[in-house]
Amino acid sequence: MARVTVEDCILRVPNRFELVMLSAQRAREISAGSPITVERDNDKNPVVSLREIADTTVDPEALRNSLVSGLQHHVEADEPEEEDMSETDMLTASLQSAEAESVLTKTSSPDMEAEEEGE
Repeated sequence: MARVTVEDCILRVPNRFELVMLSAQRAREISAGSPITVERDNDKNPVVSLREIADTTVDPEALRNSLVSGLQHHVEADEPEEEDMSETDMLTASLQSAEAESVLTKTSSPDMEAEEEGE
């Protein structure tokens, strides 16, 4: 294939936005030293990545996973579901929430202090 056209790539990845994102991710991988799977033919990395997608020599799903993991900055830890928690864990959690509520209710406002002083 001498030239890459969007039509060649759209057959593999129908969404043009996704095609751009996947192609850019693959071009970044190539820049980082990943081996290319097609002949370079004096093309730049974005063109090589589009040619790889058009020729199906790279897995789009692997590119998606790589893209998502590269964009993640904060990964939240999964907390266990209530049914997975033991009775001790559930009791501890309920005690902690009760303590938090009591701290919140003990916090007084200026109006409450005035009423207490008047008594």
